[in-house]
Amino acid sequence: MNRKPILTVEGVRRSFGGLHVLDDVSFEAFSGEMLCLIGPNGAGKTTLFNIIAGSLLPSAGRICFDGRDITALKPNVCCRLGIARTFQIPQPFASLSVLENVEVALEFGHHERPEDGDRARAWIERAGLTRWINAPAAQLPLGARKRLELVRALATEPRVILLDEVMAGLAPEETDEVAAIVLGLKAENIAVIFVEHVLRAVMAIADRIIVLHQGRLIADGPPAVVSRDPAVIEAYLGGALDATANP
Repeated sequence: MNRKPILTVEGVRRSFGGLHVLDDVSFEAFSGEMLCLIGPNGAGKTTLFNIIAGSLLPSAGRICFDGRDITALKPNVCCRLGIARTFQIPQPFASLSVLENVEVALEFGHHERPEDGDRARAWIERAGLTRWINAPAAQLPLGARKRLELVRALATEPRVILLDEVMAGLAPEETDEVAAIVLGLKAENIAVIFVEHVLRAVMAIADRIIVLHQGRLIADGPPAVVSRDPAVIEAYLGGALDATANP
């Protein structure tokens, strides 16, 4: 690609005591790209997300967003700049309604605008959450909570979004619904970096896959190429990389 990356990860390392969780990880992400991050449990995926989003400092290396070094910035500042994220376990405001949760995200991202109420309802409809619009978030089933987590992040209007297993634990139909929402972001020129173990969804969505193993980046390329890489097959599954598997 000749265009300028929206996000650059340069030589990122992270250690906890004597444990090296990330070791010299570097890659670029581009606007409108669907970039999937895969690897075995403990490979460093969530740690990398925490560093990109500003909730954890790297031991070495830096993160650049749109040409600006953001390595030392706090999560709220990174979000206001245009980096949003979801969490493996959804973290809505449990006592607030679905509508109120999305309105809070809109107000945080845009300092409250008169049209935010209508925009919140539009996001809720897009995510198929209208039936729960006035329900407390704590009452939502898992699939709906996952979609609310995604919509809250999107309501801040990010340029880069980090999705941490937004399809984990969902039924096949729910997985397809969330995948459709994620795929729709390509048309909005958002860089999507997602961690996912549902390989059927990975192969359907990803433009590119990067693979972490024991904190090191061992592959970076199109899904068809990465899925046939012997090092990836051995590290990730210990066998054939099956696009229908859900390890």
